[in-house]
Amino acid sequence: MHKYQEEISARASGQAKGAVWEERWHPLREEWVIVAAHRQDRPWNGQTVAHPENPLPRHLSDCYLCPGSERVSGEINPAYDGVFVFDNDHPCVGADAPRELAEAPGIYQNRPAFGIARVVCYTPRHDLTLAELEPAEVENLIAAWQNQFTDLSFRREIEHVLIFENKGQVVGVSNPHPHCQIYATNFVFKTIETEARASLRHFAQTGRTLLEDIIATERQDGSRVICENNSAIAFVPYFARYAYEVFVTPKAPHANLAMLSDAEVTDFAAVLRETLIRFDNLWGMSFPYVMPLHQAPTDGGDYRGFHFHIEFHPPLRKPDLLKYLAGPEIGGGNFLSDTAPELKAAELRAQSTVHYKEASQNLVSAFIDPSLAKDRPPNTTG
Repeated sequence: MHKYQEEISARASGQAKGAVWEERWHPLREEWVIVAAHRQDRPWNGQTVAHPENPLPRHLSDCYLCPGSERVSGEINPAYDGVFVFDNDHPCVGADAPRELAEAPGIYQNRPAFGIARVVCYTPRHDLTLAELEPAEVENLIAAWQNQFTDLSFRREIEHVLIFENKGQVVGVSNPHPHCQIYATNFVFKTIETEARASLRHFAQTGRTLLEDIIATERQDGSRVICENNSAIAFVPYFARYAYEVFVTPKAPHANLAMLSDAEVTDFAAVLRETLIRFDNLWGMSFPYVMPLHQAPTDGGDYRGFHFHIEFHPPLRKPDLLKYLAGPEIGGGNFLSDTAPELKAAELRAQSTVHYKEASQNLVSAFIDPSLAKDRPPNTTG
């Protein structure tokens, strides 16, 4: 038998190394995910992605997010030295969005889309990413997220506060200055709406949040856990859609980020930071992703079953290959994953907890003066 035919035969019988060929239920999204891990190494003659890492300056005078720069609105950024928050100059939702709309024709429906859009700059440094911030800086960012959520969620017209970061050119980011966005809206985004409904139903049946049971299952299995400490954990979920999809979550159920205690914030920041460092170390590059914070709506509903967490949806399945959304995802409505979550989690666990840039600097310092070399910090994994 030809070698290629033997490989196909092994995959078809489920005996190929790391082969997972099945559907897995995504309980938070209430949908099936098709896992066909044997497709990861299929022949590829399509487009590939380059990642030239051109060193960035600490400050860029024409960057509209840097301290002292003028934004398109004419506002001048202050000389901030920590987290800086401002109203988005190009908002997708705003207080001045029209409230009175023309009636939609025929069977169609429309409704106002208003709210508040903000930008959160993580640091004045133009040349850093969230993965490169110090632990205290990550904790300060989380505190800023908590304050923003509290401020916006108490406004009567706001029904949901979505905080998210888009990172990397491959997800459409035009400005590399480390930042995220906040959309506080008069509606609840569809993913959160579905998650809230599924979570409440599970809570009514069991008295536990859905994510509590997901965490318990992941910890019991162990093969997909990346790191954890006393009160926080990171794992590639059993039902992951993207190759390196990761959930970072407090172990105790909280409907939103603002409910975390100081101790939980410290633990959560440590696991979040370690996860980001492992991402970057995977291929020795700044790792692109979409990072949404899943928080309960603020419309006054029953969200006892909702469990705050952060999700990472990285678009790359290999260093130079994107996961394209095509026929199954766009046309059929079900996600097709080309990788086994267990193998991807193992890859991330194998990475150092020292950022590759810091490790490189340590090597240079040690070569010049061995006394300057830093000790490797321990993993947060218990």
